[in-house]
Amino acid sequence: MGQNDANWRGARTAVYVFNPGEDVMRVAKDAYAMYQSENGLGPLAFPSLKRMEDEVVGIGLGLLNGPEGACGNMTSGGSESILMAVKACRDQAAASGRDVSAGEVLLPESAHLAFDKAAGYLGLRALRVPVADDLRANVAAMAEAVSERTLMIVGSAPCFPYGLIDPIEALAELARKRGLWLHVDACVGGYFAPFARMNGIDLPAFDFAVPGVASISADLHKYGYTAKGASTIFHRSEEQRAFQIFESSDWPAGHMSTPTAAGTRPGGAIASAWAVLHYLGVAGYRDKVRMVTDTREKLMHAIDAIDGLRTFGDPKLGLFSFGADDIDIFAVYGRLLKRGWFSGLVTEPRAIHMMLSPAHAEVADDYIADLEQALAEVRSTGESASTTEARYA
Repeated sequence: MGQNDANWRGARTAVYVFNPGEDVMRVAKDAYAMYQSENGLGPLAFPSLKRMEDEVVGIGLGLLNGPEGACGNMTSGGSESILMAVKACRDQAAASGRDVSAGEVLLPESAHLAFDKAAGYLGLRALRVPVADDLRANVAAMAEAVSERTLMIVGSAPCFPYGLIDPIEALAELARKRGLWLHVDACVGGYFAPFARMNGIDLPAFDFAVPGVASISADLHKYGYTAKGASTIFHRSEEQRAFQIFESSDWPAGHMSTPTAAGTRPGGAIASAWAVLHYLGVAGYRDKVRMVTDTREKLMHAIDAIDGLRTFGDPKLGLFSFGADDIDIFAVYGRLLKRGWFSGLVTEPRAIHMMLSPAHAEVADDYIADLEQALAEVRSTGESASTTEARYA
């Protein structure tokens, strides 16, 4: 069935799958299999899962400078983590007496569409603001867009399209002045950026060390290298998280409390996260981060050296995008796709999107060689991007 799937095992994909190496994947798989039937819905039945989740959350809060009293939960992925943050924000505002009907979530154009999904589910409106020239959140423009309907503002660390960390400190100052909830979407960077900083990479502040950051989402199944689906949602305080939780006794089967949107929660995802975090440890994650950042720098330098190509912004983590000056880069993407390279696309500016894993260190030279050939073919044939766009859509 999978004969036509993207070849992620051969490190030919730069989206969807994070390949840290066979040893890590084996740990993730074995731990998942051991708990594939257990259900995180029942902590009394499976106290080991409750202990593992608590430890995973504790590790995440430690990495993200969680203050005393900070807390969190595991979820099925970034979309659920973001949904929980938006729900908690909305319900807290409603409890304080605010009219939340048609409330707004204010976010940069580069923020993930999961916020639009959450807003749609929760009866809110997602309002997007154009980014600044450096492709990061335009804080001044966002300040102008704040209204009496605004409940939450959003920053990314980093954003998915460009791999750039928004000016979180400035957004936090805006949130404090206007009495707003600031959520930091670190789904991509939450289990990457702390180790990059340990490796000496200069990164702007983005986590709970910044006063005004209310909640953070961080995906374990991305650069945490755990089995899907596993993410974390963190809150600055237990009082704040209380608005995330569902509780009811209004049926014949007794009291039910669920911390996230899910009822049944796969025990395998929790066990896998716990196992991989302990298997790699700080030293292991720092090593994986170094492999990714070194590969990103190598690819960006090589691409910028190719006549007519250029990378965008100044990304410092594992994501970047690049475009072309004289041809349509989507046509180049089509040629790369025929050679077995699968990655994402960015529409503004038109670009090829790369999300790197440690395994890409072994194929970086091959990618550059194929990129140069694909570029030459497109220039010689005048190929349009229409076929590529249709296939990608």
